[in-house]
Amino acid sequence: MDGTDGILMDIRLDVDAIVDHFGGITPLHEKFNKFGIDISRKAIEKWKERDSIPTSGWLQIEAIADADGSLSSLRKSAIIRQEAERKSVPPKNKSGHKFTKAELVNFYTQMLRIRRFEEKAGQLYGMGLIGGFCHLYIGQEAIAVGMQAVTKPGDGIITTYRDHGLMLTNGSDPKSIFGELMGKAIGCSKGKGGSMHMFDLKNHFYGGHGIVGASVPLGTGIAFANKYKNNDNICLTYFGDGAVNQGQVYEAFNMAALWNLPVLYIVENNEYAMGTSVARSSSTTELFRRGEAFAIPGKQVDGMDIFDVMKAGEEAVNYVRSGRGPFILEMKTYRYRGHSMSDPAKYRPKEEVENIKEKRDPIENLKKLLISEEHAQEEELKEIEKHIREEFNNIVDECKDAPEPDEGELYTDIY
Repeated sequence: MDGTDGILMDIRLDVDAIVDHFGGITPLHEKFNKFGIDISRKAIEKWKERDSIPTSGWLQIEAIADADGSLSSLRKSAIIRQEAERKSVPPKNKSGHKFTKAELVNFYTQMLRIRRFEEKAGQLYGMGLIGGFCHLYIGQEAIAVGMQAVTKPGDGIITTYRDHGLMLTNGSDPKSIFGELMGKAIGCSKGKGGSMHMFDLKNHFYGGHGIVGASVPLGTGIAFANKYKNNDNICLTYFGDGAVNQGQVYEAFNMAALWNLPVLYIVENNEYAMGTSVARSSSTTELFRRGEAFAIPGKQVDGMDIFDVMKAGEEAVNYVRSGRGPFILEMKTYRYRGHSMSDPAKYRPKEEVENIKEKRDPIENLKKLLISEEHAQEEELKEIEKHIREEFNNIVDECKDAPEPDEGELYTDIY
């Protein structure tokens, strides 16, 4: 494994020394939570039992130590054997980005988690273990991960029915998402909402909404509440290109501009709405300009490039948080699957989809960068993927055995 930048290493780690470095299991787990890293306390306890840490876990630990300035002392106490073939050339930075190895690996891991989660959801749907509608986020991962990286705790998120990826990135327990998809009582909505009605109040994730365009007035309302409470939080309000012609969208735009509300509107323009291309359904295809009648500024962004997403996202978030009112980001992206699991997507040529996958895939492009700049090796990234697959397989097995909602739940949460 690659234990240090620019050094190819075969190392063994002293797990007890690593845990002690951070003050124990609980402080280390708290560090993971602080940095948005999804590693449970139980996983840390298993590391100690086995006296072994997977490569993906060590990379995350290095990231934490790097952030608090203790990386050098951590390595001295943790690495107890190293047979190193040293390289004189430091890691390259061809793209001109400002991020560390640890941050880049984390972005890659988060996007890959969404991809593998959604692939697993699609598999479960095909097996009949998920009912109702199911809209997958495959291809759009850079938006969720990039925007999450530039927000702060307390900021709200509200979206449409393509919600699994955003919820997962926002810190929600994947068990509660899989459980909801499978109609189990452990689901985030007690198994009664399914794919389109996810909710996590603790992490300020306000849905998951099945009505096209409904997230826009609701997100505007959340922003109104934030301004009323004077809490410095903003609301990221996601909707798709298929919603931009809805009347309620423009009513909400007017109120947001009139009252100078802290709301960031994010149009996930994946080109085809429910099956009709933007060029065929909209008289103007530059969707970021849709707020001009209300003096709402906007910007178009390459939503397949996580660096572009974070750069534009940071600027927009700062604009909104500074009290200057709403802003619109149009994320030009592409969904690889149909609108929902029932959509064969015959309205677009297969060659178009394959071309996007080959040239613009956000995960593959970041993977190539990690390897070309010598931040990670192929084997390390395979280890991360293996860990993700194992995690989700274990969660799904647990959800299969979980109970369905009690009959009494039929009469709760009804308004």
